[in-house]
Amino acid sequence: MKLGTFQRAAMLIAGTCAAAAVAAPQTRGPVRTPAAKPATSRPAPAPTAAAPAAPGPSASNLNLPANPQFLGDTSGIRKATAIVNGTVITGTDVDQRLALFMLANGQQIPAEQLPAIREQVLRDLVDETLQIQAADQEKIKVTDAEINQYFGRYAQNFKMNPQQFSAVLKANGSSTNSVKRRIWGEIAWSRLQRNRIEPYVNVSEDEVKQVMNRLNSAKGTQEYRVAEIFLSATPETAATVRANADRILQQLRSGASFQAYARQFSEASTAATGGELGWVHAEQLPDPLAAAVKVMPVGGVSEPIAIPGGYSILAVEDSRQVLMADPRDATLSLKQLSMGFAKGMPRDAIEAKIKELVAASQSMGGCGGAEAAAQRLGAEVVTNDQVKVRELPAQLQNTLLALQVGQATAPFGAITDKVSVLVLCGRDDPPAAGDISYEQVFNQLTEARVNMRARRYLRDLRRDAVIDYR
Repeated sequence: MKLGTFQRAAMLIAGTCAAAAVAAPQTRGPVRTPAAKPATSRPAPAPTAAAPAAPGPSASNLNLPANPQFLGDTSGIRKATAIVNGTVITGTDVDQRLALFMLANGQQIPAEQLPAIREQVLRDLVDETLQIQAADQEKIKVTDAEINQYFGRYAQNFKMNPQQFSAVLKANGSSTNSVKRRIWGEIAWSRLQRNRIEPYVNVSEDEVKQVMNRLNSAKGTQEYRVAEIFLSATPETAATVRANADRILQQLRSGASFQAYARQFSEASTAATGGELGWVHAEQLPDPLAAAVKVMPVGGVSEPIAIPGGYSILAVEDSRQVLMADPRDATLSLKQLSMGFAKGMPRDAIEAKIKELVAASQSMGGCGGAEAAAQRLGAEVVTNDQVKVRELPAQLQNTLLALQVGQATAPFGAITDKVSVLVLCGRDDPPAAGDISYEQVFNQLTEARVNMRARRYLRDLRRDAVIDYR
């Protein structure tokens, strides 16, 4: 993952929030820079048990036992859920991240699935802690100013200032430090990859030319914009991981955000950008994944697919023909006429109004007559001359591409809110596609190899860590 991916991640703000919930490793206030954290060059030794201390002189008159046994519920006390090379992860840390995940996902998680999701959240926190510790060993610095800058960008995507955003986080069971901790982890891990992995990734000129030749020979065939959720597994953990993947799939097919779940659960480095792989040709993917994307519809989500090292869940977000102009890259000029309805208006009166809107959109002589027609109907007009077809809902894309300039769509919306029509005022078709560039292929190959080595690096960090689960 490169730092540039933060800009893309900010566009997927739901995915960003879902993954931006990790509390600080110790019970402290403001987030510190890596330089201020204790060194983690080797695992911290396990603390030795100390003999119970006798009460001090100031408590001598209380007749306290040397080793008091508490009765009743002590859950209000912060306890360690895991200790990772000496860094504490508490139950509160897990709660805050789980709360953010649920908030960003926009739906309630069934009670029977919460334990499994909570376990995954804890694993993610462990991995993040290992990543921060590894970056610290390499003397990688992340300043408070940098963290605050990214936090401010996230707030802006909610149309809030940082103070307002902090209040929203707190109201929903999280905290500012939780989000800032995650930002710290992502920046540190990105810089670690740049320092320790990218310099040792080699892509030869012959490799790039071979891929370019294959793509040019495949001109006109399909390529896909794909996102992934990768869950690592060993033969011993395969059944458990597959069951977890099935639970994630169930939530995705119930309307959960793929980007949010990718940022929360995926173990690939693409997790930071909501699982985005970008545009890929099927032949660039491992055979099981290539076979799946070829038959998946746009918007589809795959079953968990077994691949070497674990399971992948894929989402096909878009498709196009290789090195060919795509009509959906056109830019449209549109006018939207909308009518709202008073509460309690009879249904037959609403239907009559909608018929008037349809008749007006068909007889007003194109966009030039939109304002006059809207004034007669009491409708609202909104103009936008920079609408990318690809950015529209799938149902509207094909409808608008089939229209001639001056024509209008069928009415859409809800009679309980408002009903609209879109009028096509103009269309700028995309330029003819050129050949794929050397730089594009080189960067794609490099990114794939960095991702693979990053996964191996994290695996090694897990293997060498001293982790005490409580």
